[in-house]
Amino acid sequence: MKVLKLAKGNLDFFAAVVQQFGEVHAPVSRNGGFVFRRLQRWSEARLDYQRTILPLKKYFLPPRETLLRYTEPEGYQSCLEGLNRRIVLFGVHPCDVYALNILDEVFAGPYPDPYFQGRRRNTVIIGIDCLPDEYCFCSSMRADFVDHGFDLFFYDIGDYYFTLVGTARGDDMVLAAASLFEGVTADDVDRYKRRSAAKRQAFRLDVEIRDLPEIFEMEYESGLWEELGRRCLSCGACSMVCPTCSCFDVRDEVELGSRNGLRVRHWDSCLFVSHAQIAGGENFRRSRASRIKMRYYHKQRAFVAEYGRPSCVGCGRCLVACPASIAVTDVIAQLRETRNVPDR
Repeated sequence: MKVLKLAKGNLDFFAAVVQQFGEVHAPVSRNGGFVFRRLQRWSEARLDYQRTILPLKKYFLPPRETLLRYTEPEGYQSCLEGLNRRIVLFGVHPCDVYALNILDEVFAGPYPDPYFQGRRRNTVIIGIDCLPDEYCFCSSMRADFVDHGFDLFFYDIGDYYFTLVGTARGDDMVLAAASLFEGVTADDVDRYKRRSAAKRQAFRLDVEIRDLPEIFEMEYESGLWEELGRRCLSCGACSMVCPTCSCFDVRDEVELGSRNGLRVRHWDSCLFVSHAQIAGGENFRRSRASRIKMRYYHKQRAFVAEYGRPSCVGCGRCLVACPASIAVTDVIAQLRETRNVPDR
């Protein structure tokens, strides 16, 4: 992997160069939080942000999208508009890059999703490192550092950004702005190491995930799930802000008085009472306790069995968003608690 450095004073010049690779989108301040959106001017960008309200899945799996149109004379027609839109996402945190890597596996599985993959191919990822706040636990989920899934990645080492080149497309961007980049020195490497060590020491939340799937298996009948079910509002906020939750529903919207319509996909949540409801009104997860239990089991148990790691990346969005103050860190800690049974 090629390693270079970019002077912070040249970052705006570099941002101007990368516009030839697509629309530049970056985090901006909005309503007391941060959101990724297309920049009108570089001065809007806030690379010192903590986390965005919605994750980057909104670019690849939109909250609502039309998959196809159908009319009686012409039949079904796929809606592929916009899949070739070129976008540069500038300032993506490691945990969000990791989340995109997880979504890549989900949507490139046995049944590849052409809508997701079309957008992913045409999106440039420029990452930037960050420091944790009181809600971050990405270090526990092994998502505080990524070695793939980005085109370029920037680390703050003082007056410079230590720059990792992750793809051929990233190399093309560096070549397009070759005069702005410099080679790294031994001192730069030392600064990078000190930054990395300081980040590890800055985490205030810690979650032990070793043998966690086995503990989940043994605590399937725990009374904790009923307690959480009484607190949970089934609002789905945690699913909406989660960077790896990918549940969706597909519905046909038929024009009144005709046989024409749209087939629409939109975000769904396993916490919604309708999620497991089938024809005839049967609901396999009628109680809130069963729904919140299945959410945790999918992310921390079933996903590990399928892909070898949890689907949680420790970004902290669900901790911030939950109106009932249900925190995954607390849930895992409670599941790990012993019942004061003396050792024999």
